[in-house]
Amino acid sequence: MSAAAGAEQDLRAAIDRYNDAWNRHAVDAIVAMHAPDMVFENHTAGERAEGADVGGHIARIFDAWPDLTFATRRLYVREDLVVQEWTASATHQTELRRGDLIAPASGERIEWKGMDVIPFEDGLVKRKDVYSDSVSILRQVGLLD
Repeated sequence: MSAAAGAEQDLRAAIDRYNDAWNRHAVDAIVAMHAPDMVFENHTAGERAEGADVGGHIARIFDAWPDLTFATRRLYVREDLVVQEWTASATHQTELRRGDLIAPASGERIEWKGMDVIPFEDGLVKRKDVYSDSVSILRQVGLLD
């Protein structure tokens, strides 16, 4: 096996562990895979956290969506970069706010699609840039027609 093929295989194993930790809501395991100066940015939600603040930010996501899970639809792994398309699903169990708009918890299961761009550095996640279909979320919780 070439060095490049071995590196790609290692990166695939790393993203599998990372995604598994997200689906288990294992914040400590997620953060352990981050570079110290890691940046988590959800561009569609307007949320950004860096370094030591990332773990708390992720924990708040899981508090808001206690049964949140992700299913990978497509995965691209190249030279310290992972791009993945996913489908998320969760029960709308807590109030959702977007500016002045408020959607009380409905108890309904919702689903939305998204994509992550994840560069790695020295085997650790350097950034996680999230792009998701927030319009679909807002429609399903009743904030948009």
